[in-house]
Amino acid sequence: MVFIVSAIVWGLIGVIALAVLYIMITFNSLVMLKNRVENAWSQIDIQLKRRYDLIPNLINTVKGYMKHEKGTLTELTKMRSQLISGPMNQKAKASDAVSNALKTLFAVAENYPKLQASENFKMLQEELSGTESKIAYSRQFYNDNVMTLNNKIQQFPSSIIASMLKFSEKEFFKAESGERKPVKVEF
Repeated sequence: MVFIVSAIVWGLIGVIALAVLYIMITFNSLVMLKNRVENAWSQIDIQLKRRYDLIPNLINTVKGYMKHEKGTLTELTKMRSQLISGPMNQKAKASDAVSNALKTLFAVAENYPKLQASENFKMLQEELSGTESKIAYSRQFYNDNVMTLNNKIQQFPSSIIASMLKFSEKEFFKAESGERKPVKVEF
């Protein structure tokens, strides 16, 4: 009889130890995934800051050549100020708007041969193009990490632990509806 009670007690201790171990492992993996998502967002933020710093140089280079395009430059300057502050969803919208304005600026710049020949303009255009690529990669990396975290939060039985410990799903970095439309090219 003592042996049976002892086996039951040790069995319960084993089950409790396994449950505690599972909770610890799940908690640590959720923390790790949350930190990866925050790091991924930080990487996007770094590239947005880099773009933010490059835009005034581009505008100053272009100003002398593009006297008739003040509206484009003014709009780009306005969006630049929205790019650096605010919550993630506002930065995402501002980032998309700046990308579109830069595309417009570079398209308009083709009408100015002297500007196209400017080494400073070429260098800034290359740097901004590289930064845009890094932003796109960073967005993809962020979304991959958000998907992993959200999957862990939604899957059973880790969903129980996630809800008990108040882990919440993160938002994906999404394209604006205008960016999903087909591009119209006219010659």
